[in-house]
Amino acid sequence: MLTHAQIWMAIDRLAARAKLSASGLAKRSGLDPTTFNKSKRITPDGRARWPSTESVAKSLAATGATLDQFVALISEGGRPPGESVPLIGLTEAGAGGRFDDNGFPSGEGWDAIPFPAVEDTHAYALEITGDSLLPMYRDGTRIIVSPAAPLRRGDRVIVKTRSGEMMLRELKRKTAKTLELKSLNPEGPDSMLAAEEDVLWVARIVWASQ
Repeated sequence: MLTHAQIWMAIDRLAARAKLSASGLAKRSGLDPTTFNKSKRITPDGRARWPSTESVAKSLAATGATLDQFVALISEGGRPPGESVPLIGLTEAGAGGRFDDNGFPSGEGWDAIPFPAVEDTHAYALEITGDSLLPMYRDGTRIIVSPAAPLRRGDRVIVKTRSGEMMLRELKRKTAKTLELKSLNPEGPDSMLAAEEDVLWVARIVWASQ
């Protein structure tokens, strides 16, 4: 069965093959630049939002791709078993140039680790250092993050703010205007961010090594 993650991965792959970002593909297709952004893939109440047939058709025309080629991008599926995912330390991940505007790994400084099949081709691993996230994550824990995974209340997430801060939190509530986050450290404060003004991207943690 065709999944929400597969169709969005196909759009990301289409953009990558044209050497474009998701927003770059949207602009070339004559669409609003935010049409294919990660923030548009999930509704404020957490439901999956699918791209329209019109936007897909326009993106195919803009890149010169055929429908058969787009279907092939969908059927490529996730990473094959044993393929590696990019790895970087959580503290290093906050440095500039580690991610693009969609929250996908980019630039230098990444290592790699083998990991079983994961549907999101943009998935990556972060290694925790220190004890600031105890008791949830101890020093040396590796977490797998999936930018394509839908967000739900109670999920553990990575948040990149527009000021450059990387936050690992539990998602309490997400609306079109705000993002409410719970600290994983019992002594840490909860926080509320303005979705548009403060948040660059949010991605869900789908696995942890402990």
